[in-house]
Amino acid sequence: MSKITRRQFLASSTATAGAVALGGRFSLAEQAPAVTPVKVKSGTDLVTLGKSGIKTSVLGIGTGTRSGREQRDLGRDGFVRLAREAFDRGIRYIDTADMYRIHPFVGAALKELPREEMFIQTKTTAKNADKAKADIERFRRELGIETMDTLLIHCMTKDKWPVDMRPVIDVLLEAKRKGQVRAIGVSCHSFDALADAASCEHLDVHLVRINPVGSRMDDKPEKVASQIRKMHQQNRGVIGMKVFSEGDFKTREQRFKSLKFVLGLGTVHAFTIGFSNINQIDETLAMIEQAVA
Repeated sequence: MSKITRRQFLASSTATAGAVALGGRFSLAEQAPAVTPVKVKSGTDLVTLGKSGIKTSVLGIGTGTRSGREQRDLGRDGFVRLAREAFDRGIRYIDTADMYRIHPFVGAALKELPREEMFIQTKTTAKNADKAKADIERFRRELGIETMDTLLIHCMTKDKWPVDMRPVIDVLLEAKRKGQVRAIGVSCHSFDALADAASCEHLDVHLVRINPVGSRMDDKPEKVASQIRKMHQQNRGVIGMKVFSEGDFKTREQRFKSLKFVLGLGTVHAFTIGFSNINQIDETLAMIEQAVA
């Protein structure tokens, strides 16, 4: 039997005491690393969506205003022009969904933009495995891309949805293994669904409704922010939506207040806002720089 020195014994005892102080949950080598708060200087900063490793600009173009009607009304050429002008300003994120009926517009825009620089997020309403498989193939075809960056389960409203939707989750996980999708996640439209999302270990990315007044949100801002904090602590990507309450914030002061609140949380990596013209984008980019100054 080998002998240990007094110094080795004391070092070992100190490590053991540290593990006990942590409740026996981790050894020192197993301590979970702290997740760095999100800090940005502009809406065009590139940030990494947690453990997914996917990079995106902080600000993204949303395509779901009034269920996508506002963006569809631009027409294909008008939307492509908006996406190109946004790209010229540094925006690298387009957020879409099957429900918005605008995949072909996004696909047309991607033909004029460098695919490798763009982050494309879309969503499926599939409730069973067969529909999820069919959606994945159709989405790739409609968008004109081999690999979707993130595919979300769209608009969960009930608790225990991860159990009910497990067949769909399994399809998305398989698509991720095959390289058809880089990361998977969910968007929620109730607090119970949001809380269950925070506890679902299979997810990489969350799309969460957040603003400082609770407009079009799942609950009060402080309650939603607590769930976002849990997601961030698990190193998941967190993307905000309804930051301008889908156009309900009519004044610049209201919009600025919301941006400052969301950016100040330190747990939201990026956010999507539905735009219909470049002036709206320019105003938002300017307000973001002012909010973080």
